[in-house]
Amino acid sequence: MPSPRYWREVPSRYRLEAARCLGCGKVAFPARRVCPHCRGERWENTALSQQGKIITATVVRVAPAEFTMEAPYAVAVVETPEGARLMAQVADCDPATVQPGMEVSLEFRLLRQEGHGGILCYGHKAVPAG
Repeated sequence: MPSPRYWREVPSRYRLEAARCLGCGKVAFPARRVCPHCRGERWENTALSQQGKIITATVVRVAPAEFTMEAPYAVAVVETPEGARLMAQVADCDPATVQPGMEVSLEFRLLRQEGHGGILCYGHKAVPAG
């Protein structure tokens, strides 16, 4: 069964919703109670763009049991134009071609199937911008 944290983050993960601090304007993803930049506590919801740029990436060659069939695969930190950063698997390309600075699109896809009940977990994967 998915963890409680997974269920709490469904709105931000499914709709790419973040929070913008009303004090300094910085974007936090996922939303936080206190701004890490100015310590402000007032926020507004903001939708993130489904475009981004890879900041850093790595190739996973020895994967956890759930992802053994997908190895090797690339995982990257993607920064959106709003300044939010998120980690995502990079799909639909050779993992060796994933480099910092690469433009990507964030697509809503199946991430994994959990447990014997077959619970499907969805989220966003990065795909090279075409």
